[in-house]
Amino acid sequence: MSENLIQANSGTPWADWQQAAHLARATWITPQQLCPPGRRLVLLAPHPDDEILMAGGLLAGFHGREDDLVLISATDGEASHPGSTHWSEHRLRRQRPLESRHALQQLDLDLGRLDWRRLHLKDGALPRDEAFLLNHLSQLLRPDDLLMATWSGDGHCDHEAVGRAAAQAARMRKAQCLEVPVWAWHWARPDDPRLPWPRAHRIQLDEARLARKRKALAAHVSQLEPDGQRPPVLPPNLLDCLLQPFELVFL
Repeated sequence: MSENLIQANSGTPWADWQQAAHLARATWITPQQLCPPGRRLVLLAPHPDDEILMAGGLLAGFHGREDDLVLISATDGEASHPGSTHWSEHRLRRQRPLESRHALQQLDLDLGRLDWRRLHLKDGALPRDEAFLLNHLSQLLRPDDLLMATWSGDGHCDHEAVGRAAAQAARMRKAQCLEVPVWAWHWARPDDPRLPWPRAHRIQLDEARLARKRKALAAHVSQLEPDGQRPPVLPPNLLDCLLQPFELVFL
């Protein structure tokens, strides 16, 4: 799959997803069941904002247990606005990590205690850095870790590379791997056979977690505002799907 899949679709609204039988059958799991205190979560995000889109609600429960969290930001997200006069790559390389910092503060995380690794890899070119990501993860992972990454079929080359590297590293280190669909909400149809529905689980988010996720996402201003005549990078339909009272993961 490629970005053509994203660009060729106008987006599937949440109202359509509500009719999806496969989604309705996805097993519910609480954040505490998935990642109880003492179990480490290692989250690999391709771009700044992906950690919130993937798991902002789950991360909202890590206040006071930052020692159980490792956040890896693969790129600085500098390629989100190609050809823009307002958002140059140079400006985005500074702006988007600042947005991430603000977003994590909205989740009430103590950044002084958080192991946050920024790899500064090239945005839009993660497939060529897959071996580097695999090596980084395999040195970091412990057998009882929960590794979370974007889904290897998500329709964006960086998301897919991260998913592949994470799945391979988890197999090597005997860790558990969760893959999270992000852009799939945009291009997939309800009950789309391209999604691995038998592995689908829904992490239950209460109102407090969802409110924190909403505030954290609002910090990513560069992705949410139109750029002149161009629409925002993150379409409203996609945000509707990702701000439901659950986070969909493939176990």
